[in-house]
Amino acid sequence: MRSIGYQERTYRNSVVSDRLVSFNVIAQETDLLVHATKPLEKVTLEMVLKHRRIIEKYISEYPGFLKTLVPWNIEEFAPKIIREMVYAGKKAGVGPMAAVAGTVAEYVGNDLLLYSDEVIVENGGDIFLKTNNALTVGIYAAHSLLSLKIGLRIDSLHKPVAVCTSSGTVGHSLSFGKADAVCIISDSCSLADAVATAVGNRVKKKKDVEKAIEFGSAIEGVKGIVVIIGDKAGFWGDVEVVSL
Repeated sequence: MRSIGYQERTYRNSVVSDRLVSFNVIAQETDLLVHATKPLEKVTLEMVLKHRRIIEKYISEYPGFLKTLVPWNIEEFAPKIIREMVYAGKKAGVGPMAAVAGTVAEYVGNDLLLYSDEVIVENGGDIFLKTNNALTVGIYAAHSLLSLKIGLRIDSLHKPVAVCTSSGTVGHSLSFGKADAVCIISDSCSLADAVATAVGNRVKKKKDVEKAIEFGSAIEGVKGIVVIIGDKAGFWGDVEVVSL
């Protein structure tokens, strides 16, 4: 999900955690809502700044990386976090910055697992989670009648899971479509973020839902898809939908 500036995450008002400690960490465009077994604001901020510095340094050397909307080619050595963004963008057919929010969420989340055995990191609608119990992730879909009426039941007991969302009608993500919400489930937050953007770009009308899902489901590593536009919803893959 490409960041183009800060916007208050009003959908976070619906996030409730009665078992984990919740805290917010902001560093420029990066705005994380984190749930962990203990307050880790300081260490989380250090991790965010560490990963941001790597991305910012690469952008300073290759300015085109920031603005390109097509897959990026690495001609020389690049840090791992950059390579993951590039790889995700290539698989989805979008620019690498389409994966930046999900990638940062995943890298920070994996870092935090050294301090907390349960972690949820949400970055602009892109979620990395590893919890000891299954939980439900609500789907915020702007003005759709389905917004926050349905959610996805996610089991991340054995390994982390990514749930990334793109929208053409709400939020700060760059989308060329009109979907109220496109949710992608994957083991990779980078890939889920990039594919959410790519699928969302293909949804301009209700009739586009099936073809957009067909496109996303063909990408290796995608495990589940939800597309919502207006009162229409499409589902594919390993998706357990529950009423909220």
